[in-house]
Amino acid sequence: MLQHRLDGPDDAPVLVLGPALGTTWHMWDRQIPELTRNWRVLRFDLPGHGGAPAYPADSTTALAERVLATLDSLGIHRFGYAGCSIGGAVGIQLGMIARERLSSLALVSASPRFGTADAWRQRGVVVRTNGLDPIARSTPERWFTDGFIEAQPAIVEWAVQMVRTTDPGCYIAACEALASFDVRGDLGGIGVPALVVAGAEDEATPPAEARALVAGIPDARLAIVPGASHLTPVEQPGAVTELIIRHFTTSWQESPAGPPAPAPVIAPAALRAPGAIAELESAEAAAGRGDTYDAGMKVRREVLGDAHVDRAQEAADDFTQDFQDFVTRYAWGEVWTRPGIDRRTRSVITLTALVSRGHFDELRFHLRAALRNGLTPQEIKEILLQTGVYAGVPAANSAFAVAQEVIREETTPED
Repeated sequence: MLQHRLDGPDDAPVLVLGPALGTTWHMWDRQIPELTRNWRVLRFDLPGHGGAPAYPADSTTALAERVLATLDSLGIHRFGYAGCSIGGAVGIQLGMIARERLSSLALVSASPRFGTADAWRQRGVVVRTNGLDPIARSTPERWFTDGFIEAQPAIVEWAVQMVRTTDPGCYIAACEALASFDVRGDLGGIGVPALVVAGAEDEATPPAEARALVAGIPDARLAIVPGASHLTPVEQPGAVTELIIRHFTTSWQESPAGPPAPAPVIAPAALRAPGAIAELESAEAAAGRGDTYDAGMKVRREVLGDAHVDRAQEAADDFTQDFQDFVTRYAWGEVWTRPGIDRRTRSVITLTALVSRGHFDELRFHLRAALRNGLTPQEIKEILLQTGVYAGVPAANSAFAVAQEVIREETTPED
């Protein structure tokens, strides 16, 4: 049995949350208030984590079997499961060995293979030789974005202490479990709907790994969360909560055997985390995307801002999604990423072209991008004057009106 706690109504369907290596069940604390409205939530600690008994498990299969034993001890047959990192690996195993009990699955910051076996075994050597302090001190860079580290020092210190207080032997065993974890050829055996969630800036399990999961699991969708690294539920709690609620509400399956589990009913006023979800896509859509898409989305967000890109993505439907993908891959992933000229110069060219063609709606958000790329209001004025000579006074007149409004909005300090 695993150390665990239950929250939420006794008669609600059960949702199990699995932790990442080096964390405790508290990594899910900020999801609990909303999830317990509709689910009975079971969180567990890995062996030797959070004061749990130090009985090491050196495979994800063994951890999955302990999850099932814990559920059996509580009389729980049917359940949904969401896990982060090694918790996601446990979820993959559950999807293969306990598919008759699993209602639906969410895999956060997960991969069909976590790096190389040598790297994990080397980490075990480091812990065995020096204890967990070196690993704990390097945790923030692996788990969080630079902006989050700077803005949330208390949470970062909490994360360091979680790792530091883990039992070294159990941590080493978990490293061995990840070293031997490789399900690249087995994902077709997952027989339940799956949501795969990746942090856009996660270097430990980058979005490419998430796409590999989506490509291999028969019924899977992908969500990329901007502004997040590896410990996505902590760094972007609102986005992850919304994704989990949406996924388990719409994909909960009745049991083919054993007592049926009621599907949760969610109130119409669902959670919303503005600017949090960059994409939510099917396996077919994910399979056709590669490095140019990821690079393009990164640049597109850096230049235009998250709010603009999120609005475009959220407004997309079956009719317009292919065009949004085309713009991201071609304009942003292939042209804006080229090294020949800098972004500042690209903004000059873009403003000139948009004014010349009379695309004033597009001009508005590219003016904001130009300011973000380093152009000053004075330089923008000179660009519009120069364009007016060659593109015509009426075009320049309209452009000045738009630019005056945008510059005022962008350069006026907030009260």
